[in-house]
Amino acid sequence: MTMSPLPPIASLLAELAAGRLTREGLLDRVLERAAHPAAAQVFTQRFDAEAREQARHADQLQRLGVALPPLAGLPVTVKDLYDVAGSVTWAGSALRREAPAARADAAVVRRLRSAGAAIVGKTNMTEFAFSGVGLNPHHGTPANPCDPVVARIPGGSSSGAAVSVALGLAVAGIGSDTGGSIRIPAALCGLVGFKCTQSRVPLDGAFPLSTTLDTACALARTVDDCLLVDGVLAGAPLAVAGRPLAGRRLLVPQTLVLDGLQPPVARAFERALSALSTAGALIVEQPLSLLAEMAGLNSPGGFSATEAWALHRQALAAQRDRFDPRVAARIAPGEGVSAADYLQLHERRRGWITRARAALQEFDALLCPTVPIVAPPIAELQASDDAFFQANGLLLRNTFTVNYLDGCAFSLPCQAEGELPVGLMLAAPGGADAVLASVARAAQDVLSAAGLGLLP
Repeated sequence: MTMSPLPPIASLLAELAAGRLTREGLLDRVLERAAHPAAAQVFTQRFDAEAREQARHADQLQRLGVALPPLAGLPVTVKDLYDVAGSVTWAGSALRREAPAARADAAVVRRLRSAGAAIVGKTNMTEFAFSGVGLNPHHGTPANPCDPVVARIPGGSSSGAAVSVALGLAVAGIGSDTGGSIRIPAALCGLVGFKCTQSRVPLDGAFPLSTTLDTACALARTVDDCLLVDGVLAGAPLAVAGRPLAGRRLLVPQTLVLDGLQPPVARAFERALSALSTAGALIVEQPLSLLAEMAGLNSPGGFSATEAWALHRQALAAQRDRFDPRVAARIAPGEGVSAADYLQLHERRRGWITRARAALQEFDALLCPTVPIVAPPIAELQASDDAFFQANGLLLRNTFTVNYLDGCAFSLPCQAEGELPVGLMLAAPGGADAVLASVARAAQDVLSAAGLGLLP
């Protein structure tokens, strides 16, 4: 059985319109793939019957000549931190198994249903979304499909979301991004991830990690697929201009984000820059010293640890042994953060965002590798706390800059054929989603024409 991503949504819609494919037939193929051993740890819960009924209903409407939304009857997956009415939201944790079933759908799930999407299931994730690695000791870790020989990490925390798309189980995986949790797995699995401006999509019914930073968003096969899904989640599509890349000013910061790149990442990044420059993009390399300030400004504890501690402190006191010990260790620094410290975190961040927006105003996008490493083997990080925390820090380093900025970003695959996936991140301040999407769409076309970032 071939386990590769589904065609882009536009291609599927053309097949459906021509009568060469039905939504129910597509869903049958997806459910057959979901039974494959490679998909064994992708889902925490499945909704086969409901998804099939949704696909069948969309097919019936098409036969009647009813105009359908693009996602109608197409398979999507939802990260298991979003409420689905009648199901328990596990959020990747054994502690949540005894929680009551959700009474109502999360806002993003309601919007997916309104668009007619066939929700195949809820996907595995890092416990409480607190890691960029994607390991889960409770529910297992879905292996990254990029390497048929070595079981590599999928990236997190939206691990199952990425693997569901990479294995062809969905046209899009709905996830979340607090420090990089949509872009990291997209980069490591060779997909496109779009972290929109946080305020674009409501978080009602989403189990929180950090209310300050959490963003509801998705990953998919292409920029256009991400934009289509984003329009559904946000309740309105972005107005994206079809501008070419020529003349776009792209900043490549020389501070922090290029430090310690693994050779495969460095080579892929240089090839991507060369392709973009050849297409007429104006690549500007200069320091951005603001990036070096974040670690100090985001201490003590930081937003994620502080806000997670506030949520989980009682469970940690009574049942710490039921937590993933590495997640518990990441939450622990939030314990000693005072109210004054926490308010100061917000004040410092507001000032930093103001300065960063001023520094970026003359550029169409900031450009850097999404993560500085390729996906390491699962076994190495399971065996060693030191290796795990070192990898986790590297995976989150570049992506977190965008969350701290309250910005938006795409991760585009940019590896050459036969190489492990590498992500190229394009980022901009909050509210610049439409302009950034135009740059990302043009950049994807340039990379594809250069033979970079291609998947089967």
